[in-house]
Amino acid sequence: MRASLASSIAVTCAAVLALPVSLTAPAAATAPPAAAPALPPAPELPGSTQSLPLEPLGAATRALGDTAGPDGQGLTRRDVRPFSLVGVVWDDPRAPLHGTVQVRTRATGGGAWSEWQDVETHNEEHGADPDTAEGSARALRGSTAPLWVGDSDGVEIRVRGEEPLPAGLRLELVDPGEDPAAAPEGTAPRVRGVMAPADRAGASAAEGAASAVNARLAPYGATWIPALSKEETEREARALPQAAPAGPAAAAKPYIGPRPKIITRKGWGADERIREKGFVYTKTIKAAFVHHSATGNNYSCKQAPSVLRSIYRYHVKSSGWRDLGYNFAVDKCGNIYEGRAGGVAKPVMGAHTLGFNTNSMGIAVLGTFSRSAPPAAAVTAIARLTAWKLGLHGVNPKGTSYLISGGGNLYKKGKKVRFNAIAGHRDGFATDCPGGRLYNKLGTARTSSAKYQGRS
Repeated sequence: MRASLASSIAVTCAAVLALPVSLTAPAAATAPPAAAPALPPAPELPGSTQSLPLEPLGAATRALGDTAGPDGQGLTRRDVRPFSLVGVVWDDPRAPLHGTVQVRTRATGGGAWSEWQDVETHNEEHGADPDTAEGSARALRGSTAPLWVGDSDGVEIRVRGEEPLPAGLRLELVDPGEDPAAAPEGTAPRVRGVMAPADRAGASAAEGAASAVNARLAPYGATWIPALSKEETEREARALPQAAPAGPAAAAKPYIGPRPKIITRKGWGADERIREKGFVYTKTIKAAFVHHSATGNNYSCKQAPSVLRSIYRYHVKSSGWRDLGYNFAVDKCGNIYEGRAGGVAKPVMGAHTLGFNTNSMGIAVLGTFSRSAPPAAAVTAIARLTAWKLGLHGVNPKGTSYLISGGGNLYKKGKKVRFNAIAGHRDGFATDCPGGRLYNKLGTARTSSAKYQGRS
């Protein structure tokens, strides 16, 4: 369940072994949902979003201590349905919000009100590349970064603009819903197919497709993909259709790190009904961009799935993205989660580093690491995940790769840019993300990742 969380956000957010052909797809290709045997019906996932239009804050409100200014907008204290994450959206995704957004919330059940908390307004550096179908979708909205506040049922917000505020400001209050039932630790990955016959009625096509793309790695309907040894990982890669390269590459040492345990979308309770159908792929993976979610650090690892479901719903229902923006997420205990749907071993096109989503992947560490040091377990998880995923694509974690900019505030569209194979979000866009303290740990992650691959 969710616990109260108050956070202050400070975000301004090679070749050795060729990738098996089966893991690649044409650039920006959209794959239809894969056919698969039916799963029993999914449990109800009661997550929801309340969307409240902001109002002008008048003189009477300011007299009570509000500092939003004559052109400020907001909402006075009010009771609302339970929620755990907040954000602000507006009509035009190209319009920046120059100013400040602050909220305070009341813990569920008549608890105390929090202090005012800042919501990060600079969020345009995330999202799909401008010229892609997702990046030009009519459903897109401008949005702040989301802020996790814990289980709450009261809210107050004030927005002050340094220049005219964008039109259509709305407060989004996200309830992640209940956690899915978990299998006991140490058992095989849970498969709903073992449920009672009376419960086997077939799941939605979207849920089936999201599970089917990982079917070579775990049983259909599994809540996690099990870890493998390095030898098992290499054997699995060779066993994939058309996996073995011809010629000298066939005899090359496979620098692939052991596959880590990955909690699937089913495992963290993704509601597959809210994302767009099908999957979009890029050609390969040349680099991994590391992010922090900027949602605060005062959560337990048991609560991490709730944080992830909230971000997912905010990205899709509030911001208008096709799916969760990140390809993977990592919590403070080092648990790794499948992010955007399409298959953890496949080059899924994400929406994480504006201008450089093509031929890359995005990893978000849940938390805020501008002033707080990231847990060692999270840094280790980055190393283990990249050793495996970059290894599938023949990438040395200590090496560099070239990507072509799709446009951004650091590199103009079409510019060829060299990145570390494990890079920070700020390397591709002028932003604080992934926070200075996490960014400073990326060198450690590169060294460890290379060692997991078996490199000296």
